[in-house]
Amino acid sequence: MKPAPYQYERPREMDAALALLSEAGGGAKIVAGGQSLGPMLNLRLVEPELIIDISGIAALKRAGMEGGDLVLGACITHADIEDGRVPDVTRGAMRKVAGAIAYRAVRNRGTVGGSLSHADPAADWVSTLIALDARIVLRSRGGTRTLPASDFVVGALETALQPGEMVEAVRVPPMPETARWGYSKACRKTGEFAHAIGAVLVDPDAKTARALIGAIDAPPLLIPDASGLFGGRVTGDFAQSYDPAAADALLVKAGVADPVHRHFHVAVLGRAVREAAQ
Repeated sequence: MKPAPYQYERPREMDAALALLSEAGGGAKIVAGGQSLGPMLNLRLVEPELIIDISGIAALKRAGMEGGDLVLGACITHADIEDGRVPDVTRGAMRKVAGAIAYRAVRNRGTVGGSLSHADPAADWVSTLIALDARIVLRSRGGTRTLPASDFVVGALETALQPGEMVEAVRVPPMPETARWGYSKACRKTGEFAHAIGAVLVDPDAKTARALIGAIDAPPLLIPDASGLFGGRVTGDFAQSYDPAAADALLVKAGVADPVHRHFHVAVLGRAVREAAQ
């Protein structure tokens, strides 16, 4: 199929883009890389009156350190991160995630802001940035506001974006030197969206652990204090302490009823734990 007719604008400044978005009154869609919106347009799952192409706005392609955080503009591509064209405060964690997203052609065009705005539960940045405790900077004509990534994604394909508002940037805190990161996903074949995602950020020195189970039919299941997955305390041998039954119980509580699906997610989270321990 082909998209329904729409008007197309490619502003060069943020103010112009926000003005178009506000004036459209809900009849506009923003496009950057088009890797999510393009197929939806072709299938006529969305039929906007106006497409606002933000790929020409230089401010959205900036990346650098600000206030101790790495700030990535919404139009930073997966390939920018994979190839090290932007700073990295995660000791290679984000580069590894970026390099495993879909295919190179997708990574060349797909953007961090676009992935977050689409909020597919199986998208890598949705899970990764929540696990890393990133914050999302949103902007409208009325100003900016910043939300934790965990509050930005409110449901499958649902975000906290308000009318006239768009993702401007992502703020990623530096990963502590003593922290260990593990990220695993399961796909039927390379390049497909994940059917299960597991991520852990464990710091044995600080005796803290943060874990996430993604690619469920809801926002990712964040476990800010994941010590319960390791017998109640985090030590240097945390991989040996990982308790699959504790992870399964959390999934039951989150409403994942199918025991096969739960087993799949628990196993993938276990792989992330083992990766962090290596």
